[in-house]
Amino acid sequence: MYRGKDRVGIRLAPETVKRVKNRLREMTSRSKAEKISDRIKSINAYLGGWIGYYALAETPSVFQEIEGWLRRRLRMCVWKQWKRVRTRYRELRALGLPERVVHIMANARKGYWRMSRQLNNALNNAYWQSQGLKSLTERYHRIRQAW
Repeated sequence: MYRGKDRVGIRLAPETVKRVKNRLREMTSRSKAEKISDRIKSINAYLGGWIGYYALAETPSVFQEIEGWLRRRLRMCVWKQWKRVRTRYRELRALGLPERVVHIMANARKGYWRMSRQLNNALNNAYWQSQGLKSLTERYHRIRQAW
């Protein structure tokens, strides 16, 4: 709970955010050999229940932060799946990136988490929506409007 100027509101406890991130970290583990579509299905199911429980909280910025962090974790998993330079090159070209950028990214020797930020242009929000990932903030606003 928090106290504003004119009212008292509900917020998420820091431990709650840590718990959901740890659970999502397990679901997006790099060591799991799982298709992205299966990961997204399990993430959607988990977050659907989680947002239903915590939708009373009046902190949309926390939900946006978790959603952005989750997309970065998923980009990291995709980059790990595209293990070889040849595969990375082919997949990035298929996403429509310029050849010069693709060449630099495919041959990069940075770690998975570090490269996930550079993949943001190729694997953007529209890409994840097309893959079936449901937006946490959209769900939050839809549930809040229903009240």
